[in-house]
Amino acid sequence: MEANELIERVRRIEIKARGLSSNLFAGQYHSAFKGRGMAFSEVREYQYGDDVRDIDWNVTARMSKPYIKVFEEEREMTVMLLVDVSSSLDFGTVKQMKKEMETEIAATLAFSAIQNNDKIGVIFFSDRIEKFIPPKKGKKHILYIIRELLDFKPESRRTDVKMAIEYLTNVLKKRCTAFILSDFIDKGDFSNALTIANRKHDVVAIQVYDRRVADLPDVGLMKVRDAETGHEQYIDTSSKALRRAHHEWWEERQEKMNAAFTRSRVDSVSIRTDEDYVKALLNLFAKRN
Repeated sequence: MEANELIERVRRIEIKARGLSSNLFAGQYHSAFKGRGMAFSEVREYQYGDDVRDIDWNVTARMSKPYIKVFEEEREMTVMLLVDVSSSLDFGTVKQMKKEMETEIAATLAFSAIQNNDKIGVIFFSDRIEKFIPPKKGKKHILYIIRELLDFKPESRRTDVKMAIEYLTNVLKKRCTAFILSDFIDKGDFSNALTIANRKHDVVAIQVYDRRVADLPDVGLMKVRDAETGHEQYIDTSSKALRRAHHEWWEERQEKMNAAFTRSRVDSVSIRTDEDYVKALLNLFAKRN
């Protein structure tokens, strides 16, 4: 991508993402992903209805009447974006490519995090860790992330979600909120890795997919190519049996994916490339409140 074109695309993404995070997501993001840690603030005299587990027994003994510890929520968070950069994301048939929607969602979440005074970092992954951007604050850092989202060239074409999740668990020592952005087209089983990661962190899964992956169009003989393996073949899409079998395959893998999210207690949302991702994200935020 030419430098001027990249700068222009960064600017367009920044304007759109900043506007969405400011106008739509400000309150929802704050309440849906508030800091989970609690920091000690002060002690005060016990009042009816207070939790007896918060009683400070040392102060209580000294003052001869019950006092409780008061805690404040730790507001500053670390947010990590796990962004799938495998070749299957370079696909789209209606409004935009999966990769383009993934980039817009990631940029919007990044601006929401910064406006909430959170640190933001990124892990680009395929079937390997392509790049790790450590969490930081500030607009300059956000614009660097957006440039990378738009112009990053992965070394590998394939996907390994399990490996990316395990890397997050190992590399982030403190608790964070982690968004996994992927089409989750992965033959491996990532459910155990997801369960372990979600015990340590607050993990949210965002699936981006195209409707033509779910339902084949009836257009006769079609040449299809696996973006990750390069394998090509012709299929006859006029066959009802073929279209039905393909849809059943899609439904089965979606059920398997959603079952993994449910078992791992991970909040998730699936967004089609011809749908409004803003509405989908707002519904995800509302579900967490």
